[in-house]
Amino acid sequence: MSKVYPMEALLRPPVEFFTAFSAAGAAFIAGIAPWALMMTPSVGTATALVLSMLAVVRTREGWRILRYQRSLRKLPEYRLSVAKTPVSATRLFLGQGFLWTQQHTQRLRDTQRPKVRHYLQQGILYRWARQMESRHEKNTAFKLLFRLFRLNVWGNPFKPLPPVGGKPQIHAVGMTEQAVWMDLRERVGHTLVLGTTRVGKTRFAELLITQDIRRGDVVIVFDPKGDADLMKRVLAEAKRAGRDNETYIFHLGYPEISCRYNAIGNFSRITEVATRVTNALPSEGNSAAFREFAWRFTNMIAMALVKMGRRPDYQQITRYITHIEPLLLEYYRHWLPEVAPDGWKQAVQKIATGIHEKDLPSALKGRSHDVIALVRYVKENGFYDAVADGLRSAFEYDKTYFDKIVASLLPLMEKLISGKTAQLISPNYADADDQRPIIDWRQVIRRKGIVYVGLDALSDMAVASAVGNSMFADLVSVAGDIYKHGTDHGLPNDIKSNKLPTVSLHADEFNELIGAEFIPLLNKAGGAGFQVTAYTQTWSDVEARLGNKAKAGQVAGNFNTLIMLRVKELATAEMLTSQIDTCEVSTLMEVSGVNDSSDPFSSVDFSSSNEDRLSTTEVPLISPATIMALPKGQAFALLEGGHLWKLRLPLSDASDDPLIPKSMSDVAQDMQRRYNSTFNT
Repeated sequence: MSKVYPMEALLRPPVEFFTAFSAAGAAFIAGIAPWALMMTPSVGTATALVLSMLAVVRTREGWRILRYQRSLRKLPEYRLSVAKTPVSATRLFLGQGFLWTQQHTQRLRDTQRPKVRHYLQQGILYRWARQMESRHEKNTAFKLLFRLFRLNVWGNPFKPLPPVGGKPQIHAVGMTEQAVWMDLRERVGHTLVLGTTRVGKTRFAELLITQDIRRGDVVIVFDPKGDADLMKRVLAEAKRAGRDNETYIFHLGYPEISCRYNAIGNFSRITEVATRVTNALPSEGNSAAFREFAWRFTNMIAMALVKMGRRPDYQQITRYITHIEPLLLEYYRHWLPEVAPDGWKQAVQKIATGIHEKDLPSALKGRSHDVIALVRYVKENGFYDAVADGLRSAFEYDKTYFDKIVASLLPLMEKLISGKTAQLISPNYADADDQRPIIDWRQVIRRKGIVYVGLDALSDMAVASAVGNSMFADLVSVAGDIYKHGTDHGLPNDIKSNKLPTVSLHADEFNELIGAEFIPLLNKAGGAGFQVTAYTQTWSDVEARLGNKAKAGQVAGNFNTLIMLRVKELATAEMLTSQIDTCEVSTLMEVSGVNDSSDPFSSVDFSSSNEDRLSTTEVPLISPATIMALPKGQAFALLEGGHLWKLRLPLSDASDDPLIPKSMSDVAQDMQRRYNSTFNT
């Protein structure tokens, strides 16, 4: 039909069945009683075969119309068992779908005509069943009947639609679908997945994570709010792939089952420590000056710790921000033997005995005389060290004034070191009784590990953000080092490998974590084998988090692949629709007219005309309204630089997976009770 005529006629009665029925009847008569049609037996047999073929062809054409009209009201569920998830070494499976073209835009536009509205409505029996359920909901006598109405079996005209909402005709216009794959070489350009809450983003993440784990990638999953099913899926897939010994769970909400991680203990440059600590502080207006001072002071403490051979952590930073004297005393005693002559201890002791409290300036009153003596000894002898001088300047500040300057940093630091959280992000490396492993990104990448990071953002957003940003900054640092030196930098030559690993980083609700450090992770880490898949609800969340529209645009420009589920913000939908072509759709206009005859001698009193006029209009391939009306579990994907695909994502359920450890199942159940963030359809 569409090959011959410029307009398809899919929303009409299936008249093909009349032809098929007539042809089948004639074929029956021609085959059984050819004499009734005045045919010889051989001619009757040949005629019956030809007519049977015609009946089959017309039946298929009619069934195509019926199937299309039925799918406009309800699509079949698409479920895929966990074990049957397809995995390829060169491609990434995204779901079932079709390449969206002008033909699909035309079909979707045709469904909006008033004359075909009845093709989109549910049948009389379905509407009657729903009315009965609503009217007699509290009547116990109808419970058995309503249970029969809801049986999800083939042939039940009363069964309710799945709770996915949206307009099924958006996918139905494809009529046929195929498995949709994405070339793995495109993933290094990073992928952005957008969709409002409860439409299947996390379930889609499970599909991608499953393939990455089975493919053997390094997999890092950031889950700020805590999705129990996502954590269980990661654990089960790691077990199924035989990689459970390389799997780590880091969860701020469950320290007892979590590994440990020092977010500021690994760095390429010492200044990274201060940057990670102070990133969570406000940086606009008057707050900028306080942030800069906090950065300088934190950097000074970190430099002192590193020079003394100690690894910085949040507890030590907080301790020395509050009390600088112990650090200054320890550092001076570590440094002075290198530059001072023998007998410096006696000289310092002599100075200390001569100090009188009443002679001290107000900023030093109440301070340790030993520390004051050390400072005076260094000044009198002209010894200089940048770190020592920085510690001295902080020590000589008036303590009341100093506390005001660092007041913005202390509340955050107190949150980070309070309770059991401190044991996770400030681990004691010398504690042999604590069997929880301590991870760092370089070792995870070298071992091709799998890491699930739960940040418990619903309990404390400030702590989750600070730890998440520090982890991202650490990853950027590691990525830069891998890009320059490879993953085996520092190892013996006989065990080095020149092959870069593939690091698949999945950031769910990444707007909760994104900061300035996320930008270099996107535009520079690809050369180190990092491929980022970020999931969020609206792009405005990202802009609000960064506080700068230009920076948000910079982030968006680094995502080469865009997958969009249902969204409820116009600006977010336009991120996709503004990138696609326009097309021409045809509109059929019915025109009727009557003309009176002005010739009194003519036998024709009037003439009438009826005609159909075909016109074309240029429209976008899809509109923002189409994206906002997507059912749950469906998406549009802009792949490979401009190919628009319509996707149907597979629904799966790993809640009863036997490969999930019993201890983790209990934790996951508790997470479900606390967070209630699961989407099951």
